[in-house]
Amino acid sequence: MSDERIEGLSRQLEVLDEKMASGDSVGGWKVGLTSGRARNSMGEDFRPFGYILLSRIFESGVVVDLESIGRTGVENELCFVVGETLTGQVSREEVVGAIASVSPAFEINQRRLESSAPAGDRLADALSQWGIVMGTSRSIENVAFDDIVVSLTRDGEMVETVRARGHIDDHFDSIARLTAQLDRFGRSLERDACVITGSFTRQGVPSPSRWLGEFGPCLGNVEVVFS
Repeated sequence: MSDERIEGLSRQLEVLDEKMASGDSVGGWKVGLTSGRARNSMGEDFRPFGYILLSRIFESGVVVDLESIGRTGVENELCFVVGETLTGQVSREEVVGAIASVSPAFEINQRRLESSAPAGDRLADALSQWGIVMGTSRSIENVAFDDIVVSLTRDGEMVETVRARGHIDDHFDSIARLTAQLDRFGRSLERDACVITGSFTRQGVPSPSRWLGEFGPCLGNVEVVFS
């Protein structure tokens, strides 16, 4: 890992420690650069992390004040909840055995930096992470993850439809990579942590609006309203 990337992730964790000292907690992590054109954008097979604050994990249907965020984006993702703490180098099979549930989700991004910002700054900024919205949790059993098709609507109008196959990294491989990355910085993937594993859809939110992500009959829907 390059010095710039190490420094960026180290700075991110320093910011996280400051937030924890102020009374917040780690709610989970995102795995970045796992899908679409973002893959490998900071180097071959580099999949960085970003922290998720416990205070920024919401249930489906939440109403979020758009002005409190500023430049905002939404991404449909899957959110996995960890049932057993994972540390260091773990296999895909160990990850599968440790996952308690999966939910359809939104990641809410706060676009604090310009797209031209250096990689180190983007990593320190937790890859624009602001919060997540979770739908109903389900067991991962019998979910054909490669066959998922995600549809995104805004105010009832279709915006984007994306198929998982060929678009996004294997979710359990991504969580194994996350666990290894965290271990390099002396951290573990703790029990009850929420992990989002990459975007299916990606859209800006320029004005108050209602967004619905539909993940099919096996996973259901997730909704967020920006006021």
